[in-house]
Amino acid sequence: MITHLRIQNVALIDEIEVSFAPGLNILTGETGAGKSILVDSINFLLGGRLGRDFIRTGADFAHVEGLFATDDGEIMLERTLQTSTGKSVCRLNGRTVTAGMLKDAASQLVALHGQHEHQSLLDPAKQLRLLDSFCGMELAEFKVELESLLTRYREVNKALKSLAGIGNQRQEQIDMWRYQLEEIERAALKPGEEDELTARRTRLNGLERLSKNTGLALALLDNGMEAQQSATDQVSRAVGLLAEIARLDPVREDLHERLAEAQTQLTDIAAELRAYVDELDADPQELETIEARLDTIYRLKKKYGSTAEAVLKKQEELSNNLDSLENSAAEIKRLQTLRRGVISEITALCDKINALRCSSALRVSAEITGILNDLGMQNSHFNIEITRRTAFGPDGNDQAEFIISPNPGEPAKPLRRIASGGEMSRIMLAIKTVMADNVPTVIFDEIDSGVSGRTAQQVAEKLMGVSRRRQILCITHLPQIAAMADNHFLIEKSTGSQTGRTTTDVKALNHDAIISELARLIGGAKITPATLQAAREMKEQASGLK
Repeated sequence: MITHLRIQNVALIDEIEVSFAPGLNILTGETGAGKSILVDSINFLLGGRLGRDFIRTGADFAHVEGLFATDDGEIMLERTLQTSTGKSVCRLNGRTVTAGMLKDAASQLVALHGQHEHQSLLDPAKQLRLLDSFCGMELAEFKVELESLLTRYREVNKALKSLAGIGNQRQEQIDMWRYQLEEIERAALKPGEEDELTARRTRLNGLERLSKNTGLALALLDNGMEAQQSATDQVSRAVGLLAEIARLDPVREDLHERLAEAQTQLTDIAAELRAYVDELDADPQELETIEARLDTIYRLKKKYGSTAEAVLKKQEELSNNLDSLENSAAEIKRLQTLRRGVISEITALCDKINALRCSSALRVSAEITGILNDLGMQNSHFNIEITRRTAFGPDGNDQAEFIISPNPGEPAKPLRRIASGGEMSRIMLAIKTVMADNVPTVIFDEIDSGVSGRTAQQVAEKLMGVSRRRQILCITHLPQIAAMADNHFLIEKSTGSQTGRTTTDVKALNHDAIISELARLIGGAKITPATLQAAREMKEQASGLK
Protein backbone atom coordinates (compact mmCIF):
# COMPACT_ATOMS: atom_id res chain seq x y z
CA MET A 1 0.00 0.00 0.00
CA ILE A 2 1.03 3.64 -0.39
CA THR A 3 2.16 5.03 2.96
CA HIS A 4 3.57 8.43 2.03
CA LEU A 5 3.17 10.85 -0.89
CA ARG A 6 5.27 13.97 -1.51
CA ILE A 7 4.53 16.47 -4.29
CA GLN A 8 6.61 19.54 -5.23
CA ASN A 9 5.96 22.31 -7.77
CA VAL A 10 2.92 20.80 -9.45
CA ALA A 11 0.35 23.30 -10.81
CA LEU A 12 -1.10 25.00 -7.66
CA ILE A 13 0.88 22.79 -5.30
CA ASP A 14 4.01 24.32 -3.82
CA GLU A 15 4.92 21.35 -1.64
CA ILE A 16 2.73 18.87 0.22
CA GLU A 17 3.34 15.63 2.09
CA VAL A 18 0.55 13.20 2.92
CA SER A 19 0.69 9.97 4.93
CA PHE A 20 -1.95 7.36 4.12
CA ALA A 21 -3.05 4.36 6.17
CA PRO A 22 -4.70 1.00 5.44
CA GLY A 23 -8.42 0.90 4.75
CA LEU A 24 -10.56 3.61 3.16
CA ASN A 25 -8.76 6.95 2.68
CA ILE A 26 -11.22 9.64 1.58
CA LEU A 27 -10.24 12.95 -0.04
CA THR A 28 -12.80 15.74 -0.38
CA GLY A 29 -12.73 19.43 -1.18
CA GLU A 30 -14.48 22.30 -2.90
CA THR A 31 -14.75 22.33 -6.67
CA GLY A 32 -11.51 23.78 -8.04
CA ALA A 33 -9.57 23.11 -4.85
CA GLY A 34 -7.09 20.90 -6.71
CA LYS A 35 -8.44 17.34 -6.46
CA SER A 36 -7.62 16.72 -10.13
CA ILE A 37 -4.07 18.03 -9.54
CA LEU A 38 -3.56 15.38 -6.88
CA VAL A 39 -4.80 12.64 -9.22
CA ASP A 40 -2.60 13.96 -12.06
CA SER A 41 0.40 13.93 -9.72
CA ILE A 42 -0.20 10.31 -8.73
CA ASN A 43 -0.77 9.38 -12.38
CA PHE A 44 2.55 11.04 -13.26
CA LEU A 45 4.29 9.03 -10.53
CA LEU A 46 2.76 5.84 -11.92
CA GLY A 47 4.27 6.49 -15.37
CA GLY A 48 1.61 8.63 -17.06
CA ARG A 49 2.47 11.38 -19.53
CA LEU A 50 2.14 15.05 -18.68
CA GLY A 51 3.35 18.24 -20.38
CA ARG A 52 5.46 21.10 -19.03
CA ASP A 53 2.31 22.99 -17.98
CA PHE A 54 2.18 20.36 -15.21
CA ILE A 55 5.06 22.27 -13.57
CA ARG A 56 4.20 25.15 -11.21
CA THR A 57 4.74 28.54 -12.84
CA GLY A 58 8.25 29.84 -12.15
CA ALA A 59 9.62 26.48 -10.94
CA ASP A 60 12.52 24.63 -12.58
CA PHE A 61 11.02 21.19 -12.01
CA ALA A 62 8.08 19.18 -10.72
CA HIS A 63 8.73 16.24 -8.42
CA VAL A 64 6.51 13.46 -7.08
CA GLU A 65 7.59 10.59 -4.86
CA GLY A 66 5.67 7.79 -3.17
CA LEU A 67 6.65 5.26 -0.51
CA PHE A 68 4.94 1.88 -0.74
CA ALA A 69 4.85 -0.88 1.86
CA THR A 70 4.91 -4.44 0.50
CA ASP A 71 5.27 -7.91 2.02
CA ASP A 72 8.98 -7.79 1.13
CA GLY A 73 9.72 -4.33 2.52
CA GLU A 74 9.38 -0.78 1.22
CA ILE A 75 9.57 0.55 -2.35
CA MET A 76 10.25 4.18 -3.20
CA LEU A 77 9.09 5.53 -6.57
CA GLU A 78 10.26 8.99 -7.69
CA ARG A 79 9.76 11.02 -10.85
CA THR A 80 10.98 14.51 -11.74
CA LEU A 81 9.98 16.62 -14.77
CA GLN A 82 12.45 19.31 -15.83
CA THR A 83 11.21 22.66 -17.12
CA SER A 84 14.20 23.22 -19.42
CA THR A 85 14.03 19.92 -21.32
CA GLY A 86 10.49 18.71 -20.75
CA LYS A 87 11.97 15.29 -19.96
CA SER A 88 11.44 13.26 -16.82
CA VAL A 89 13.86 11.35 -14.62
CA CYS A 90 12.50 8.22 -12.91
CA ARG A 91 13.94 6.40 -9.91
CA LEU A 92 13.08 3.13 -8.25
CA ASN A 93 14.57 2.76 -4.76
CA GLY A 94 17.11 5.46 -5.66
CA ARG A 95 18.20 3.86 -8.95
CA THR A 96 17.49 5.59 -12.23
CA VAL A 97 15.10 3.61 -14.44
CA THR A 98 13.12 4.22 -17.63
CA ALA A 99 9.53 5.47 -17.55
CA GLY A 100 8.45 2.07 -18.86
CA MET A 101 10.21 0.27 -16.01
CA LEU A 102 8.65 2.66 -13.50
CA LYS A 103 5.22 2.07 -15.02
CA ASP A 104 5.64 -1.71 -14.88
CA ALA A 105 6.65 -1.57 -11.22
CA ALA A 106 3.81 0.82 -10.34
CA SER A 107 1.22 -1.41 -12.05
CA GLN A 108 1.95 -4.08 -9.43
CA LEU A 109 1.35 -1.60 -6.61
CA VAL A 110 -1.52 0.73 -7.59
CA ALA A 111 -4.57 0.78 -9.86
CA LEU A 112 -5.83 4.29 -10.59
CA HIS A 113 -9.34 4.71 -11.97
CA GLY A 114 -10.26 8.20 -13.05
CA GLN A 115 -13.42 9.69 -14.56
CA HIS A 116 -11.97 9.58 -18.09
CA GLU A 117 -11.82 5.78 -17.94
CA HIS A 118 -15.61 5.55 -18.15
CA GLN A 119 -15.25 6.14 -21.87
CA SER A 120 -12.03 4.17 -22.42
CA LEU A 121 -13.57 1.05 -20.87
CA LEU A 122 -16.37 1.19 -23.42
CA ASP A 123 -13.87 0.38 -26.19
CA PRO A 124 -14.15 -3.37 -27.09
CA ALA A 125 -10.36 -3.55 -27.65
CA LYS A 126 -9.76 -2.36 -24.07
CA GLN A 127 -12.46 -4.73 -22.83
CA LEU A 128 -10.52 -7.64 -24.36
CA ARG A 129 -7.32 -6.52 -22.66
CA LEU A 130 -9.21 -6.16 -19.37
CA LEU A 131 -10.53 -9.70 -19.69
CA ASP A 132 -7.00 -10.92 -20.46
CA SER A 133 -5.77 -9.52 -17.14
CA PHE A 134 -7.90 -12.19 -15.42
CA CYS A 135 -6.44 -15.08 -17.46
CA GLY A 136 -3.13 -15.26 -15.60
CA MET A 137 0.28 -16.53 -16.72
CA GLU A 138 -1.20 -19.26 -18.89
CA LEU A 139 -2.52 -16.68 -21.35
CA ALA A 140 0.79 -14.79 -21.22
CA GLU A 141 2.61 -17.99 -22.21
CA PHE A 142 0.11 -18.62 -25.00
CA LYS A 143 0.71 -15.09 -26.35
CA VAL A 144 4.50 -15.59 -26.39
CA GLU A 145 4.00 -18.82 -28.36
CA LEU A 146 1.52 -17.05 -30.66
CA GLU A 147 3.97 -14.22 -31.40
CA SER A 148 6.60 -16.79 -32.41
CA LEU A 149 4.14 -18.47 -34.77
CA LEU A 150 3.07 -15.11 -36.21
CA THR A 151 6.73 -14.26 -36.90
CA ARG A 152 7.11 -17.55 -38.81
CA TYR A 153 3.88 -16.85 -40.69
CA ARG A 154 5.06 -13.38 -41.72
CA GLU A 155 8.43 -14.72 -42.89
CA VAL A 156 6.83 -17.45 -45.01
CA ASN A 157 4.28 -15.02 -46.41
CA LYS A 158 7.03 -12.53 -47.30
CA ALA A 159 8.96 -15.25 -49.15
CA LEU A 160 5.83 -16.30 -51.03
CA LYS A 161 5.00 -12.73 -52.02
CA SER A 162 8.58 -12.23 -53.20
CA LEU A 163 8.35 -15.24 -55.51
CA ALA A 164 4.82 -14.55 -56.68
CA GLY A 165 5.51 -10.85 -57.18
CA ILE A 166 8.07 -11.49 -59.92
CA GLY A 167 5.32 -12.81 -62.19
CA ASN A 168 5.95 -12.16 -65.90
CA GLN A 169 9.36 -10.67 -65.14
CA ARG A 170 10.65 -14.03 -63.89
CA GLN A 171 12.82 -14.79 -66.96
CA GLU A 172 14.19 -11.23 -67.06
CA GLN A 173 15.18 -11.56 -63.42
CA ILE A 174 16.82 -14.92 -64.05
CA ASP A 175 18.79 -13.53 -67.02
CA MET A 176 19.98 -10.52 -65.05
CA TRP A 177 21.06 -12.57 -62.03
CA ARG A 178 22.82 -15.14 -64.26
CA TYR A 179 24.75 -12.38 -66.07
CA GLN A 180 25.85 -10.83 -62.76
CA LEU A 181 26.84 -14.22 -61.35
CA GLU A 182 28.86 -15.17 -64.42
CA GLU A 183 30.65 -11.80 -64.39
CA ILE A 184 31.76 -12.34 -60.79
CA GLU A 185 32.63 -16.01 -61.36
CA ARG A 186 34.81 -15.20 -64.40
CA ALA A 187 36.90 -12.89 -62.25
CA ALA A 188 37.58 -15.75 -59.77
CA LEU A 189 38.35 -13.36 -56.93
CA LYS A 190 40.32 -14.56 -53.91
CA PRO A 191 40.22 -13.09 -50.38
CA GLY A 192 43.29 -10.92 -49.76
CA GLU A 193 44.29 -10.92 -53.45
CA GLU A 194 43.84 -7.17 -53.87
CA ASP A 195 46.24 -6.36 -51.02
CA GLU A 196 48.88 -8.70 -52.46
CA LEU A 197 48.57 -7.20 -55.95
CA THR A 198 48.73 -3.64 -54.61
CA ALA A 199 51.92 -4.46 -52.70
CA ARG A 200 53.46 -6.12 -55.80
CA ARG A 201 52.53 -3.12 -57.95
CA THR A 202 54.18 -0.75 -55.49
CA ARG A 203 57.34 -2.87 -55.64
CA LEU A 204 57.41 -2.98 -59.44
CA ASN A 205 56.85 0.77 -59.70
CA GLY A 206 59.99 1.23 -57.56
CA LEU A 207 62.05 -1.39 -59.43
CA GLU A 208 64.72 1.04 -60.75
CA ARG A 209 65.43 2.46 -57.29
CA LEU A 210 65.36 -1.02 -55.77
CA SER A 211 68.00 -2.23 -58.29
CA LYS A 212 70.21 0.82 -57.75
CA ASN A 213 70.05 0.70 -53.98
CA THR A 214 70.53 -3.08 -53.85
CA GLY A 215 73.58 -2.93 -56.14
CA LEU A 216 75.17 -0.16 -54.12
CA ALA A 217 74.52 -1.97 -50.83
CA LEU A 218 76.00 -5.19 -52.29
CA ALA A 219 79.08 -3.31 -53.55
CA LEU A 220 79.69 -1.80 -50.14
CA LEU A 221 79.26 -5.11 -48.38
CA ASP A 222 80.95 -7.60 -50.69
CA ASN A 223 82.35 -6.26 -53.97
CA GLY A 224 84.15 -3.11 -52.85
CA MET A 225 84.08 0.26 -54.58
CA GLU A 226 86.97 1.67 -56.67
CA ALA A 227 90.12 1.37 -54.52
CA GLN A 228 88.19 0.62 -51.35
CA GLN A 229 87.88 -2.84 -49.92
CA SER A 230 84.35 -4.24 -49.25
CA ALA A 231 82.91 -4.35 -45.77
CA THR A 232 83.21 -8.15 -45.65
CA ASP A 233 86.90 -8.00 -46.61
CA GLN A 234 87.64 -5.40 -43.97
CA VAL A 235 85.66 -7.27 -41.31
CA SER A 236 87.51 -10.49 -42.27
CA ARG A 237 90.87 -8.74 -41.75
CA ALA A 238 89.63 -7.38 -38.40
CA VAL A 239 88.55 -10.89 -37.32
CA GLY A 240 92.12 -12.14 -37.97
CA LEU A 241 93.57 -9.32 -35.92
CA LEU A 242 91.20 -9.97 -33.01
CA ALA A 243 92.08 -13.66 -33.16
CA GLU A 244 95.74 -12.73 -32.63
CA ILE A 245 94.73 -10.40 -29.75
CA ALA A 246 92.67 -13.19 -28.14
CA ARG A 247 95.64 -15.56 -28.37
CA LEU A 248 97.87 -13.08 -26.55
CA ASP A 249 95.14 -11.83 -24.17
CA PRO A 250 92.41 -14.52 -23.63
CA VAL A 251 90.31 -12.01 -21.69
CA ARG A 252 89.37 -10.35 -25.04
CA GLU A 253 88.21 -13.61 -26.64
CA ASP A 254 84.57 -12.32 -26.46
CA LEU A 255 85.45 -9.49 -28.87
CA HIS A 256 86.80 -11.98 -31.39
CA GLU A 257 83.71 -14.18 -31.08
CA ARG A 258 81.24 -11.28 -31.46
CA LEU A 259 83.01 -9.91 -34.54
CA ALA A 260 83.22 -13.38 -36.06
CA GLU A 261 79.44 -13.70 -35.57
CA ALA A 262 78.93 -10.30 -37.25
CA GLN A 263 81.14 -11.49 -40.17
CA THR A 264 78.83 -14.49 -40.65
CA GLN A 265 75.75 -12.25 -40.66
CA LEU A 266 77.32 -9.87 -43.20
CA THR A 267 78.15 -12.81 -45.45
CA ASP A 268 74.55 -14.09 -45.20
CA ILE A 269 73.12 -10.64 -45.95
CA ALA A 270 75.39 -10.29 -48.98
CA ALA A 271 74.21 -13.67 -50.27
CA GLU A 272 70.56 -12.68 -49.84
CA LEU A 273 71.18 -9.38 -51.64
CA ARG A 274 72.70 -11.27 -54.61
CA ALA A 275 69.60 -13.48 -54.76
CA TYR A 276 67.37 -10.39 -54.48
CA VAL A 277 69.18 -8.80 -57.45
CA ASP A 278 68.20 -11.83 -59.52
CA GLU A 279 64.54 -11.45 -58.42
CA LEU A 280 64.48 -7.83 -59.57
CA ASP A 281 64.84 -8.99 -63.13
CA ALA A 282 61.00 -9.02 -63.46
CA ASP A 283 58.90 -9.70 -66.51
CA PRO A 284 58.27 -6.27 -68.09
CA GLN A 285 54.63 -7.33 -68.76
CA GLU A 286 53.94 -8.17 -65.10
CA LEU A 287 53.09 -4.60 -64.08
CA GLU A 288 50.64 -4.33 -66.95
CA THR A 289 49.03 -7.62 -65.94
CA ILE A 290 48.70 -6.47 -62.31
CA GLU A 291 47.14 -3.16 -63.36
CA ALA A 292 44.58 -5.00 -65.49
CA ARG A 293 43.72 -7.37 -62.64
CA LEU A 294 43.32 -4.52 -60.14
CA ASP A 295 41.09 -2.71 -62.63
CA THR A 296 38.85 -5.79 -62.84
CA ILE A 297 38.61 -5.96 -59.05
CA TYR A 298 37.82 -2.22 -58.87
CA ARG A 299 34.97 -2.51 -61.40
CA LEU A 300 33.43 -5.46 -59.56
CA LYS A 301 33.67 -3.63 -56.22
CA LYS A 302 31.97 -0.60 -57.72
CA LYS A 303 29.05 -2.75 -58.91
CA TYR A 304 28.69 -5.39 -56.20
CA GLY A 305 30.37 -4.41 -52.95
CA SER A 306 32.93 -2.20 -51.23
CA THR A 307 35.46 -5.03 -50.77
CA ALA A 308 36.46 -8.21 -52.57
CA GLU A 309 34.92 -10.16 -49.69
CA ALA A 310 31.62 -8.28 -50.20
CA VAL A 311 31.70 -9.16 -53.91
CA LEU A 312 32.21 -12.84 -53.03
CA LYS A 313 29.26 -12.62 -50.62
CA LYS A 314 27.17 -11.11 -53.42
CA GLN A 315 28.23 -14.04 -55.61
CA GLU A 316 26.87 -16.48 -53.03
CA GLU A 317 23.65 -14.47 -52.69
CA LEU A 318 23.12 -14.40 -56.48
CA SER A 319 23.72 -18.12 -56.68
CA ASN A 320 21.14 -18.80 -53.97
CA ASN A 321 18.60 -16.40 -55.50
CA LEU A 322 19.07 -17.95 -58.92
CA ASP A 323 18.62 -21.46 -57.58
CA SER A 324 15.51 -20.36 -55.69
CA LEU A 325 14.00 -18.57 -58.69
CA GLU A 326 14.80 -21.29 -61.21
CA ASN A 327 13.07 -23.72 -58.87
CA SER A 328 10.39 -21.21 -57.83
CA ALA A 329 7.44 -23.44 -58.71
CA ALA A 330 8.67 -26.12 -56.33
CA GLU A 331 9.66 -23.49 -53.76
CA ILE A 332 6.22 -21.85 -53.90
CA LYS A 333 4.60 -25.22 -53.34
CA ARG A 334 6.91 -25.92 -50.39
CA LEU A 335 6.22 -22.52 -48.84
CA GLN A 336 2.46 -22.89 -49.31
CA THR A 337 2.58 -26.24 -47.49
CA LEU A 338 4.66 -24.65 -44.73
CA ARG A 339 2.21 -21.74 -44.44
CA ARG A 340 -0.76 -24.10 -44.12
CA GLY A 341 1.06 -25.89 -41.31
CA VAL A 342 1.79 -22.63 -39.47
CA ILE A 343 -1.84 -21.48 -39.90
CA SER A 344 -2.99 -24.81 -38.48
CA GLU A 345 -0.75 -24.31 -35.42
CA ILE A 346 -1.98 -20.72 -34.98
CA THR A 347 -5.62 -21.84 -35.25
CA ALA A 348 -5.12 -24.56 -32.63
CA LEU A 349 -3.43 -22.06 -30.29
CA CYS A 350 -6.21 -19.49 -30.85
CA ASP A 351 -8.71 -22.19 -29.86
CA LYS A 352 -6.82 -22.69 -26.57
CA ILE A 353 -6.76 -18.93 -25.96
CA ASN A 354 -10.50 -18.73 -26.70
CA ALA A 355 -11.28 -21.55 -24.26
CA LEU A 356 -9.25 -19.85 -21.53
CA ARG A 357 -10.96 -16.51 -22.14
CA CYS A 358 -14.42 -18.06 -22.15
CA SER A 359 -13.73 -19.77 -18.84
CA SER A 360 -12.43 -16.51 -17.31
CA ALA A 361 -15.36 -14.56 -18.79
CA LEU A 362 -17.88 -16.79 -17.00
CA ARG A 363 -16.11 -16.33 -13.67
CA VAL A 364 -15.64 -12.56 -14.04
CA SER A 365 -19.22 -12.06 -15.28
CA ALA A 366 -20.58 -13.85 -12.21
CA GLU A 367 -18.42 -11.75 -9.86
CA ILE A 368 -19.44 -8.45 -11.48
CA THR A 369 -23.12 -9.46 -11.49
CA GLY A 370 -22.90 -10.23 -7.75
CA ILE A 371 -21.37 -6.83 -7.02
CA LEU A 372 -24.03 -5.07 -9.09
CA ASN A 373 -26.71 -6.79 -7.02
CA ASP A 374 -24.97 -5.50 -3.89
CA LEU A 375 -25.09 -2.01 -5.42
CA GLY A 376 -28.84 -2.05 -5.80
CA MET A 377 -29.04 -3.33 -9.37
CA GLN A 378 -30.97 -6.46 -8.42
CA ASN A 379 -31.95 -8.76 -11.28
CA SER A 380 -29.32 -7.17 -13.53
CA HIS A 381 -27.05 -9.53 -15.39
CA PHE A 382 -23.55 -8.80 -16.66
CA ASN A 383 -21.93 -10.91 -19.34
CA ILE A 384 -18.74 -10.85 -21.42
CA GLU A 385 -19.62 -11.96 -24.91
CA ILE A 386 -16.76 -13.44 -26.93
CA THR A 387 -16.95 -13.83 -30.71
CA ARG A 388 -14.41 -15.15 -33.18
CA ARG A 389 -12.91 -13.40 -36.21
CA THR A 390 -11.43 -15.07 -39.28
CA ALA A 391 -8.28 -12.95 -39.05
CA PHE A 392 -5.78 -13.47 -36.26
CA GLY A 393 -3.22 -11.20 -34.60
CA PRO A 394 -1.07 -10.91 -31.46
CA ASP A 395 -4.21 -11.28 -29.29
CA GLY A 396 -5.55 -14.26 -31.22
CA ASN A 397 -8.84 -14.01 -33.11
CA ASP A 398 -11.27 -13.16 -30.29
CA GLN A 399 -13.42 -10.07 -29.83
CA ALA A 400 -14.86 -9.23 -26.42
CA GLU A 401 -17.92 -7.11 -25.70
CA PHE A 402 -19.25 -6.24 -22.25
CA ILE A 403 -23.00 -6.93 -22.30
CA ILE A 404 -25.54 -6.03 -19.58
CA SER A 405 -29.21 -6.36 -18.92
CA PRO A 406 -29.71 -3.69 -16.22
CA ASN A 407 -33.41 -4.29 -15.48
CA PRO A 408 -35.88 -7.20 -15.65
CA GLY A 409 -37.56 -7.44 -19.04
CA GLU A 410 -34.92 -5.34 -20.79
CA PRO A 411 -32.84 -7.02 -23.50
CA ALA A 412 -29.12 -7.37 -22.95
CA LYS A 413 -27.15 -4.67 -24.74
CA PRO A 414 -23.54 -3.53 -25.03
CA LEU A 415 -22.17 -1.52 -22.13
CA ARG A 416 -21.48 1.41 -24.48
CA ARG A 417 -25.23 1.84 -24.97
CA ILE A 418 -26.00 2.37 -21.26
CA ALA A 419 -27.39 5.89 -20.90
CA SER A 420 -27.87 6.30 -17.14
CA GLY A 421 -24.93 7.95 -15.39
CA GLY A 422 -25.83 6.28 -12.11
CA GLU A 423 -25.97 2.83 -13.70
CA MET A 424 -22.69 3.45 -15.50
CA SER A 425 -20.94 4.49 -12.28
CA ARG A 426 -22.08 1.37 -10.47
CA ILE A 427 -21.10 -0.87 -13.38
CA MET A 428 -17.68 0.78 -13.52
CA LEU A 429 -17.25 0.35 -9.76
CA ALA A 430 -18.15 -3.34 -10.06
CA ILE A 431 -15.72 -3.87 -12.95
CA LYS A 432 -12.93 -2.01 -11.23
CA THR A 433 -13.53 -3.76 -7.93
CA VAL A 434 -13.02 -7.11 -9.65
CA MET A 435 -10.09 -5.99 -11.79
CA ALA A 436 -8.25 -4.52 -8.80
CA ASP A 437 -7.94 -7.88 -7.04
CA ASN A 438 -4.29 -8.21 -7.99
CA VAL A 439 -3.03 -4.87 -6.60
CA PRO A 440 -2.78 -3.74 -2.97
CA THR A 441 -3.92 -0.14 -3.54
CA VAL A 442 -6.82 1.18 -5.63
CA ILE A 443 -7.43 4.88 -6.29
CA PHE A 444 -10.93 5.99 -7.34
CA ASP A 445 -11.39 9.47 -8.74
CA GLU A 446 -15.10 10.38 -8.33
CA ILE A 447 -16.35 6.89 -9.18
CA ASP A 448 -19.67 8.08 -7.70
CA SER A 449 -20.53 10.42 -10.60
CA GLY A 450 -24.29 10.46 -11.24
CA VAL A 451 -25.07 8.58 -8.01
CA SER A 452 -27.27 9.82 -5.14
CA GLY A 453 -29.68 8.70 -2.44
CA ARG A 454 -29.93 5.01 -1.61
CA THR A 455 -27.58 4.11 -4.47
CA ALA A 456 -24.91 6.38 -3.01
CA GLN A 457 -25.21 4.50 0.29
CA GLN A 458 -24.84 1.16 -1.50
CA VAL A 459 -21.74 2.40 -3.35
CA ALA A 460 -20.32 3.65 -0.04
CA GLU A 461 -20.87 0.30 1.65
CA LYS A 462 -19.26 -1.53 -1.29
CA LEU A 463 -16.19 0.73 -1.18
CA MET A 464 -15.95 0.18 2.55
CA GLY A 465 -16.16 -3.59 2.02
CA VAL A 466 -13.43 -3.53 -0.63
CA SER A 467 -11.21 -1.46 1.68
CA ARG A 468 -11.17 -4.32 4.18
CA ARG A 469 -9.15 -6.35 1.64
CA ARG A 470 -6.94 -3.60 0.20
CA GLN A 471 -6.11 0.06 0.63
CA ILE A 472 -8.52 2.48 -1.09
CA LEU A 473 -7.91 6.16 -1.91
CA CYS A 474 -11.16 7.74 -3.02
CA ILE A 475 -11.87 11.30 -4.16
CA THR A 476 -15.58 11.91 -3.70
CA HIS A 477 -18.26 14.59 -3.37
CA LEU A 478 -20.83 12.31 -1.69
CA PRO A 479 -21.26 12.52 2.11
CA GLN A 480 -22.41 8.87 2.26
CA ILE A 481 -19.04 7.72 0.91
CA ALA A 482 -17.01 10.27 2.88
CA ALA A 483 -18.67 9.12 6.12
CA MET A 484 -17.21 5.63 5.62
CA ALA A 485 -13.65 6.96 5.79
CA ASP A 486 -11.06 5.34 8.00
CA ASN A 487 -8.92 8.39 7.25
CA HIS A 488 -10.32 11.65 5.88
CA PHE A 489 -8.26 14.32 4.06
CA LEU A 490 -9.34 17.79 2.93
CA ILE A 491 -8.00 19.29 -0.28
CA GLU A 492 -8.20 23.07 -0.16
CA LYS A 493 -6.60 26.07 -1.79
CA SER A 494 -5.64 29.43 -0.39
CA THR A 495 -4.02 32.68 -1.52
CA GLY A 496 -1.04 34.03 0.40
CA SER A 497 -1.55 37.52 1.81
CA GLN A 498 2.04 38.52 1.05
CA THR A 499 2.89 36.51 -2.07
CA GLY A 500 -0.53 36.74 -3.70
CA ARG A 501 0.00 33.24 -5.06
CA THR A 502 -2.64 30.51 -4.85
CA THR A 503 -1.59 27.17 -3.42
CA THR A 504 -3.31 23.83 -2.88
CA ASP A 505 -2.77 21.86 0.31
CA VAL A 506 -3.92 18.51 1.72
CA LYS A 507 -4.45 18.00 5.42
CA ALA A 508 -5.68 15.13 7.58
CA LEU A 509 -8.92 15.91 9.47
CA ASN A 510 -9.66 15.16 13.11
CA HIS A 511 -13.13 14.10 14.25
CA ASP A 512 -14.60 17.61 14.59
CA ALA A 513 -13.19 18.69 11.23
CA ILE A 514 -14.61 15.54 9.63
CA ILE A 515 -18.10 16.40 10.94
CA SER A 516 -17.77 19.94 9.54
CA GLU A 517 -16.68 18.63 6.15
CA LEU A 518 -19.53 16.10 6.05
CA ALA A 519 -21.95 18.92 6.90
CA ARG A 520 -20.56 20.94 3.99
CA LEU A 521 -21.05 17.96 1.65
CA ILE A 522 -24.62 17.54 2.91
CA GLY A 523 -25.74 21.12 2.92
CA GLY A 524 -23.35 23.03 0.66
CA ALA A 525 -21.49 26.20 1.63
CA LYS A 526 -23.83 27.08 4.52
CA ILE A 527 -23.35 24.84 7.55
CA THR A 528 -26.23 24.84 10.01
CA PRO A 529 -26.91 23.02 13.27
CA ALA A 530 -29.21 20.73 11.30
CA THR A 531 -26.52 19.76 8.77
CA LEU A 532 -24.00 19.27 11.58
CA GLN A 533 -26.42 16.94 13.35
CA ALA A 534 -27.07 15.07 10.11
CA ALA A 535 -23.31 14.74 9.63
CA ARG A 536 -22.84 13.30 13.14
CA GLU A 537 -25.63 10.79 12.58
CA MET A 538 -24.21 9.80 9.18
CA LYS A 539 -20.75 9.25 10.68
CA GLU A 540 -22.18 7.22 13.57
CA GLN A 541 -24.22 5.11 11.18
CA ALA A 542 -21.14 4.51 9.02
CA SER A 543 -19.09 3.52 12.08
CA GLY A 544 -21.75 0.98 13.00
CA LEU A 545 -21.43 -0.68 9.58
CA LYS A 546 -17.67 -1.24 9.85
